[in-house]
Amino acid sequence: MSRLSFRLALTGLAAGLAFGALSLPAARAAEGGVKPPELSWTFSGPLGKFDRAQLQRGFKVFKEVCSSCHAASLVAFRNLSEPGGPEFTTGQVAALAATYQIKDGPNDQGEMFERPGRPADRFPAPFPNEQAARAAQGGAYPPDFSVLAKARTYERGFPTFIFDIFTQYQEQGPDYIHALLTGYKEPPAGFQALLPGQNYNEYMPGHLIAMPKPLSDGQVEYPKGADGKPQVPETVDQYARDVAAFMVWMAEPHLEQRKRIALWFMPFLVILAFLLYFSKKRIWSRMPDGSPAH
Repeated sequence: MSRLSFRLALTGLAAGLAFGALSLPAARAAEGGVKPPELSWTFSGPLGKFDRAQLQRGFKVFKEVCSSCHAASLVAFRNLSEPGGPEFTTGQVAALAATYQIKDGPNDQGEMFERPGRPADRFPAPFPNEQAARAAQGGAYPPDFSVLAKARTYERGFPTFIFDIFTQYQEQGPDYIHALLTGYKEPPAGFQALLPGQNYNEYMPGHLIAMPKPLSDGQVEYPKGADGKPQVPETVDQYARDVAAFMVWMAEPHLEQRKRIALWFMPFLVILAFLLYFSKKRIWSRMPDGSPAH
């Protein structure tokens, strides 16, 4: 490539990035969304790990608050006792599963029946079908929580997304979920009047959300410490952090194993890079006619 062509390519790249940087704020404004604050998570980065106590608290919030409307159809009870997750004991998981009634069958008479849950069963959905869920929620359909933390994201914009490549930032999902759960406010002056079933949320695109504010301070009782006080604050902010972390685990239950395998392979990739480089130098040290390469 000539120097002129190289300069033209760089100019085009710079123009494209500049155009993207100018257009992103306009796109966000059109959506009506506000960028969520970036939080600190124990599972972020290449060495990050889940906080077991936080996952257990997050499950408690999910069970007592979220599961009345939202399903987790891809998660089985036994997953709660597997390494890398909340790591409840097998006895705790069996006792938990038995508190649920699971539809099974047909039996010998060809009829469906209900039985106590077993660790191998998946979490039952709160509604039998989408139509029943919409009817109970005023037309809104509560999304399944199984992979929601990976499905929800937002535009980071330029040049932040470039820095994310080097910082390994992948926590858009939990940041957005936490912001959404803590973003319920009174509509500002001049905002359109809310219709029945609508709520104002600062971080929801368009600021309108059908889900009422799900969390309030003191709503979920957390395990107490030796002094009889909760080990973490029983606040909306803490509930949102804990359930967001639990949702990340549901969406990526093998996150710790994936990171551990990647770290194991990094030295091999470095060694392979050196071998390829020196092999290339050896193979192309001479031209096909035997003359030295320049």
